[in-house]
Amino acid sequence: MILFTCATLAPIAMILLSAAVGGLWPIATLLYMTVLTFALDRMIAAAPAEVDSSAEFPGAPRLLAVLGAVHFVVLTVAVWAVAGQSGLGGGQRICLGIAAGMVFGQIAHPVAHELIHKRARTLRIMGRAVYTSLLVGHHASAHLLVHHVHVGSSGDPNSAAKGIGFYRFAMRAGWGGFVAGLRAETAMLRRARRPVWRHPYVLYVLGGIACILLAAALAGLWGVAAYIAMCLYAQMQILMSDYVQHYGLRRRTLPSGGLEPVGPAHSWNAPHRFSSALTLNAPRHSDHHIAPATPYPALRLTRGDMPCLPYPLPMMAALSLAPSLWRRVMDRRVDRWTASGPDS
Repeated sequence: MILFTCATLAPIAMILLSAAVGGLWPIATLLYMTVLTFALDRMIAAAPAEVDSSAEFPGAPRLLAVLGAVHFVVLTVAVWAVAGQSGLGGGQRICLGIAAGMVFGQIAHPVAHELIHKRARTLRIMGRAVYTSLLVGHHASAHLLVHHVHVGSSGDPNSAAKGIGFYRFAMRAGWGGFVAGLRAETAMLRRARRPVWRHPYVLYVLGGIACILLAAALAGLWGVAAYIAMCLYAQMQILMSDYVQHYGLRRRTLPSGGLEPVGPAHSWNAPHRFSSALTLNAPRHSDHHIAPATPYPALRLTRGDMPCLPYPLPMMAALSLAPSLWRRVMDRRVDRWTASGPDS
């Protein structure tokens, strides 16, 4: 748990220092999320593939709760520092805004993702609130009710078929996830005969409006612009993560017409230790889909039956922004895995 704690809390502390004292802290935070993460992934040995899934990790839920609570402080401070009377220079504001967007997309998103899978209602609500603060509250509904059910098929807007570039995928998944989640939640609401005001999308929309008004109160129109820009950057990283982790891996249709059960072969994984700690083991994605309730420190990676990415997840996400290069790197791996199973 020490690596998870240090990797996630360090950039959060650096953002707060950037807002408080300026100096080189904004660029240092940006370098932490990019250059240092890449370097440490190459320097530190890959994490052990097998972890005792029955072991207790008492620090795991506490870290999630701390990161979830601190997120709202960091988001507020980042908006004020980038667009308000913080005294930062133009370059410092830009570096801080980009770094904060990375923290929201690579730390706050995995935190919210873990929280919405928890049994405790308070933690689940916190996860939805984190997503709502990033103006993507519907992701909580779409992820649980659509993605986990239809992953690796055309029924999931967030599973990219082979040959689809990231930008085309993003246009489909962004709106498609919103609509699919809305339909699923509406159907559940009707079956339970609950009033409309209990609809989660009411929270998502009203919560998003409240956050925009808070940004305006903090720093006027520039605050709203900075807030929306950071949210969009975080949302893009959420889409990049889904794109990379499921690209080209499809579930077979059974003779009955249903889909085969989700297995190890339906998600891309990465063994790189530091970026895995930074993102709360999000790169161990196959095991998460097989057992969504597994605590993030206990997620396993068995490279023999789980397809692995050639580079760390953040680097592959950046690579997806160049579709032709992405296809040269990934399409042959998809073909090899689909044909023979083992990733090579």
